[in-house]
Amino acid sequence: METPWWRDAVVYEIYVRSFADASGDGVGDLAGVRERLPYLARLGVDAVWLTPFYPSPMADGGYDVADYRDVDPMFGTLDDFDALVADAHALGLRVIVDIVPNHSSSEHPWFRAAVRGEKRDRYIFRDRPNNWRSTFSGSAWTQVADGTYYLHLFAPEQPDFNWRNPEVHAEFLDVLRFWLDRGVDGFRIDVAMGLYKAEGLPDVGDQSFKSESPVWGRPEVHDVYREWRRLLDGYPGARMAVGEVWTDSLTDLALYVRPDELHQSFNFAWLQAPWSATAFRKVIDDTLAAVPFPTWVLSNHDVVRHRTRYGAADPGTGMARARAALTTMLALPGSSYLYQGEELGLPEVTDLPAVARQDPVFLRSKGRLPGRDGCRVPIPWTVDPPSHGFSPGGVEPWLPQPASFAELSVEKQEGDADSTLEFYRRALHLRRDLVGSLPYTLEWLESPEGVLSFTRGPLTCAINCSTRAVRLPRHEDLLLGSGPLRRGLLPPDTAVWLRRTS
Repeated sequence: METPWWRDAVVYEIYVRSFADASGDGVGDLAGVRERLPYLARLGVDAVWLTPFYPSPMADGGYDVADYRDVDPMFGTLDDFDALVADAHALGLRVIVDIVPNHSSSEHPWFRAAVRGEKRDRYIFRDRPNNWRSTFSGSAWTQVADGTYYLHLFAPEQPDFNWRNPEVHAEFLDVLRFWLDRGVDGFRIDVAMGLYKAEGLPDVGDQSFKSESPVWGRPEVHDVYREWRRLLDGYPGARMAVGEVWTDSLTDLALYVRPDELHQSFNFAWLQAPWSATAFRKVIDDTLAAVPFPTWVLSNHDVVRHRTRYGAADPGTGMARARAALTTMLALPGSSYLYQGEELGLPEVTDLPAVARQDPVFLRSKGRLPGRDGCRVPIPWTVDPPSHGFSPGGVEPWLPQPASFAELSVEKQEGDADSTLEFYRRALHLRRDLVGSLPYTLEWLESPEGVLSFTRGPLTCAINCSTRAVRLPRHEDLLLGSGPLRRGLLPPDTAVWLRRTS
């Protein structure tokens, strides 16, 4: 049986607003993405994942969808989307699009009708609120003119659908067909563990992602993904779905990737692990034991960039660790998800002015929580201010870029063998050359304290999380190093790929 493309894929997340602006309005768009597809093909990724580009008031960066079957004029047109897909496929790139099934925009025609009292059962209304809290701060309930309340686990502009209504099931199956018929290769499912809430909506004492939570991870959600899997399997070309599933255990996560449900689910345990060989090994062991087709991710549009997480106090340490973690991740069985700009070594932008911030997490918490804008700053293509090539001409981008982005731009790094961009290119192309010869398992090697070493067939990977240099494992050739080696030793905060001795 042929291996499905997604099993070993490297997927590049494009936060559309911040990738490339072709129209010159300071906001990224589909035409900008299309222009930069050759860059991504040269980088060595296998697929792109596009964050929402649908019509939206942008109360939450497009994750408040007003129309699931069109393109917001800010991002272009359906013709732009079709051209992007055609060009991507011509370059050998697959296209995954975001789908947002837990909630719509409050401007969605269904919700506007519900506020008027028409077909309210498509959403969740109550005469009195319970004690549930919004993930973005404050109550999860907002009152409408007739005195009733509607549920929104995120912003008030994002009312939750009632998935106990068959109309909601039918609507999303039709939405999936719409985009599958336009040639998309898969879907990333936002808040995939949401959708259903416990009958009766009981009060909660702990609203975290617990397996017995009335808010998240209800067992009924699995029937939705069985429906979707049957639909996807009816299309040619190994169409797929990957879920954004936050759980409190990998055992719970595994329920979403049973053979008749989702193909993949994000593995946030890897992203959340501290800089520690012990922590990394536990996540790897637990993941490989729990799920058949693992995924690995270090950053995305919702979290602090991993360069900053690994070394906020020392940018040099953060960069070295980020490259070492990437080296290790790409050596693991399964697929890897990259976030735009990590191949440039971009840090979190922590000093954005309050007036520029747009994330509802920041706005609803009245600045108590910084929100996610710091990882969403448009990426730099050239050294030239004010937008570093993100927008044509002298247009300021929708979020301001720090002056330091000039030194991290594609233009500055291109052709510099020591740059992070060229390192990513080497790593991704080498991985593509090797992956077909590697078993879908690994074996641990005995290693010094603070060091992690494993083999996959002819490949050995070692990462040094300790504070001292260590001897390399036995090998024939050095294939890849995240940083320079010294006298045949593996320095701290460095990882390597080696060809094993026979």
